[in-house]
Amino acid sequence: MTTKNNYILGIESSCDDTSAAVLCNTKVLSNVVATQEVHKKYGGVVPELASRAHQQNIVPVVHQALAKANIDKKQLSAIAFTRGPGLMGSLLVGTSFAKSLALALNLPLIEVNHMEAHILAHFIKDEEMSIPPFPFLAMTISGGHTQIVKVNHYFDMEVLGETLDDAVGEAFDKSAKLMGLPYPGGPLVDQYAKMGNPHAFLFPKPKVKGLNFSFSGLKTSILYFLQRETRSNPNFAQENLEDICASIQYTILEILMEKLKDAAEQTGIKHIAIGGGVAANSGIRARLENARENLGWTTYIPKFQYCTDNAAMIGIVGYLKFLENRFTDQTVAAKARYAVGV
Repeated sequence: MTTKNNYILGIESSCDDTSAAVLCNTKVLSNVVATQEVHKKYGGVVPELASRAHQQNIVPVVHQALAKANIDKKQLSAIAFTRGPGLMGSLLVGTSFAKSLALALNLPLIEVNHMEAHILAHFIKDEEMSIPPFPFLAMTISGGHTQIVKVNHYFDMEVLGETLDDAVGEAFDKSAKLMGLPYPGGPLVDQYAKMGNPHAFLFPKPKVKGLNFSFSGLKTSILYFLQRETRSNPNFAQENLEDICASIQYTILEILMEKLKDAAEQTGIKHIAIGGGVAANSGIRARLENARENLGWTTYIPKFQYCTDNAAMIGIVGYLKFLENRFTDQTVAAKARYAVGV
């Protein structure tokens, strides 16, 4: 690899966070994220409102990222952006801005798959993070996706299993909503679970063949459970919040870990990485730490700021593609569905 300083501007706008980052090779110089508060009162992301907020945020966010990095836009080597997957309206804002800026500055343009970026975030140079060797297994867990991926090289990935319906992050958020918790509810479930009994209530684990996942049935069982209990005690959820959260989290983590163990056994790979917003969950992080001793795995857990949607992960993929001259042109269009490894 070259020792020359290459400055990559990364832009991320796949859902409801507008983010821009500047990387010097593999080192993050800035990583600015503007979170949209407008969705809280609706209990979930409203696509139209998300795209409008991106339009308001993207210029100041990019400006702030360049300023924090102490880099002039004329020093940039390339511009990387999230092409997909995600909400089409949100993706269009980031894609259009990146194309326009690249055209104005006469810079190479690099498209990035959002889910691949969650995986390759592990290659950001950071003293607190270890870099996994190839091949390794990556479990990407977020509000919109749940996958187990075999990573043979930076751009050689194979999806071994994925959700057949809802994503794990959605299962957390919807369960939280059923208990009257505000959006986003996943972090709150994690917070309350720390103080509860994970075995207080039993929820069924869906039986899905292979390495695929399913969470729709679990959500339904939680709904029926809460409806049944609140008929006899309207305050049941509030009075048992910690135990319910702990039991839900325990069930979800059991599902994830069982599939991950199966994948490790089938492939013989013991280098295991996680990524995506749910990778910030304290329970899954603790489970992976325990797996180091109990299962002989070498685990790779990203820093919190690289778990949720952020542009630093887009920037690192941009840099890796820049080294291989993997550029795109001005005809590129956003893709709401964008498969890993394609």
